[in-house]
Amino acid sequence: MPRDRVLVYGDCAIVPEPTSQQLADIAISSAATAQAFGVEPRIAMLFLFHRRVRLRPDVDRVREATRIVRERAPELKIEGPIQYDAAIDSTVAKVKMPGSEVAGRATVFIFPDLSAGNNAYKAVQRTANAVAIGPVLQGSRNR
Repeated sequence: MPRDRVLVYGDCAIVPEPTSQQLADIAISSAATAQAFGVEPRIAMLFLFHRRVRLRPDVDRVREATRIVRERAPELKIEGPIQYDAAIDSTVAKVKMPGSEVAGRATVFIFPDLSAGNNAYKAVQRTANAVAIGPVLQGSRNR
């Protein structure tokens, strides 16, 4: 991975257990943030995904969020559910998700919950000696 690569991670600081609608909102807002930083958004809706978890109700939340994003913002490239390794690594992507526009090339990573997101960004920050900027509060408004 290039040392100057910019990745957007959402949500790692605010919503503990987002609904499908909230995940979709986070994905669309995060794509806009990526664009603001000059990064082409390729969204990975992250979730542990293999034969044993395909029937878990929480994976349906990620599937539904992906569907909502495709409906609301059809111009965005999005894949989900997808595991982090398939989202970031082109070699893994060829095996796990061949033919995907996002797999192996993701730039926007949407975590299924706060715990996963916060732990992942801290792990990447510390092990890759990456610079973390944020949190960036997005999608809020005064009411």
